[in-house]
Amino acid sequence: MKRRTFIEKSAGAGAAGVLASSLLGSCVSQENKGETQMKEPGIIMPVMPHKDDISIAQWSLVDEIREGLWTTLDFPKLAREEFDINGIEFVNTLFDVPHMDYLNQLKQNAGDYGVTMVLIMVDAEGDPCSPEAKVRRQYAINHRKWIDVAHYLGCHTIRTNCRGVEEATPEENLEWAAESYQMLLDYAAQAGINVVIENHGGVSNDPDWMEKLFKAVDHRLFGSYPDWRRPGPEFDNVAYLEKMLPYAKGMSYRNQPTEELSGRMIRLSKKMGYTGWYGIESSGRDAIREGKELLIKYLGL
Repeated sequence: MKRRTFIEKSAGAGAAGVLASSLLGSCVSQENKGETQMKEPGIIMPVMPHKDDISIAQWSLVDEIREGLWTTLDFPKLAREEFDINGIEFVNTLFDVPHMDYLNQLKQNAGDYGVTMVLIMVDAEGDPCSPEAKVRRQYAINHRKWIDVAHYLGCHTIRTNCRGVEEATPEENLEWAAESYQMLLDYAAQAGINVVIENHGGVSNDPDWMEKLFKAVDHRLFGSYPDWRRPGPEFDNVAYLEKMLPYAKGMSYRNQPTEELSGRMIRLSKKMGYTGWYGIESSGRDAIREGKELLIKYLGL
């Protein structure tokens, strides 16, 4: 379905209905011409940062938001005044209704405080691995509105989840996920928005399965967003990071049990050529400050 046709047909449905079609249809807008570049026919590539920088993942302060201490509109001010950090990473479920006035206010607030809006973490919009074709298609459709919002705000990426069907074989999950992401990427390509997967359980915790998925889809906007989870008996976070770094388009940084391990993972990222944002997702203000100090130290910022 053509992009504008889809927008016109879906403008009244769900959360996407709160956005005017003039906003959704401006995915490749004059305002954002300088932020993207054409690499091949039909695919607009986001301009990725050429240096390392630090951002805050909104989820790191989710308890404060749930307590009503601040809202998403306050996020740019908080990032600058409380932490003096240059980037912010949103969570879609923490947005208020994203109508035009709301998004414009968010853009203004980010501009006022000199904060870059990096990405949107998308939760509660389904899983790409489903044996039902209509469910796989709905997964792709559900994420389209967040691609539009991300582009309008100037973000370069949306983050998705991919846990899979527990009862299915890895091969079945791979086939279903590949189809779902290809549909989503066909839409994202028109906006130049990266689509990434964070290891949030299930098949996404298996780096070998993830690598097979990236190769099967084979799309320049498709990649990983490694979550630096704490190591455990069933998850080797260093080994996972090493395998996902060639596909990484962002980092979900978390402080490790020791500074030595945190430093090791940061040095590994640099050694393997990753350049870009490190989004601190360690929980609480003290942990964010600790993460900033470690990233500055080991990145040489």
